[in-house]
Amino acid sequence: MFEAVASPFLVPFSGTFRIGGAATEPSEDPGKKACKRRLQESVDKLHDLQRILYAHDHHAVLLIFQAMDAAGKDSTIRAVMSGVNPAGCQVFSFKQPTKEELDHDFLWRSAKRLPERGRIGIFNRSYYEETLIVKVHRQFLDSQNLPDCDPATIWEERYESIRDHEKHLARNGTVILKFFLNVSKEEQKARFLSRLDEPHKNWKFSAGDVRERGFWDSYQQAYEDALQATSRPWAPWYAIPADDKPFMRMTVADLVVRTLESLGLAYPEVDPAERERFDEMRNLLENEA
Repeated sequence: MFEAVASPFLVPFSGTFRIGGAATEPSEDPGKKACKRRLQESVDKLHDLQRILYAHDHHAVLLIFQAMDAAGKDSTIRAVMSGVNPAGCQVFSFKQPTKEELDHDFLWRSAKRLPERGRIGIFNRSYYEETLIVKVHRQFLDSQNLPDCDPATIWEERYESIRDHEKHLARNGTVILKFFLNVSKEEQKARFLSRLDEPHKNWKFSAGDVRERGFWDSYQQAYEDALQATSRPWAPWYAIPADDKPFMRMTVADLVVRTLESLGLAYPEVDPAERERFDEMRNLLENEA
């Protein structure tokens, strides 16, 4: 079963993660040009690795992105996956659940979107919202019509369900990488103001995002709890500094590439009996009328 590749941003599996100690900026900044160059190197490698992943057909890859608003999820997904064949990649964004989705368990709507073997699936937000926004705004539980909802136990029960779900997927060949893009409150404010000040960014602005900012501390606690409870060797969380976007994108791309390289992917070998017919087939093709 897959195990996480090493990184200074790997969330420990011991439940000791503290969001207050997680960096929002890199300790050493290699510079914008160096980050862009290294990102492009990873993008080029990912282009080749995705082709082998598809041909190998033994693993699926699931990338989960969670973050506070304006952390850069969309742009990071776009930058990291820019070289991947669209036929081998699928992106799903999970927003407010529909009535049909609320009439199922909280993992149902994302389970329908899991990638098949040979493909890379991306969740822009995910089932983790059920332990984040729903935990911060507990009135959302009322619309879920749960038969037994004990506020004292429901979050640990959801963490347990997630751990079981992810381990089941890992046992069956799905490689799960989870990225928490860790933006600071000050940087989020600057990005919100940029959305107001720059006309081409106005469409990104939402008054609701500013309202949610008022719950910052509650969200930080919810993220800490979720990452502590669900970072595992087969489904690791990486808390990526998000104040520096070039560094963030480079780091995510590097982790995806190193993970794929760790899987021992290879193109399938042709059956010897079939290979023996290659000369015959070449003869037929070259001597076509």
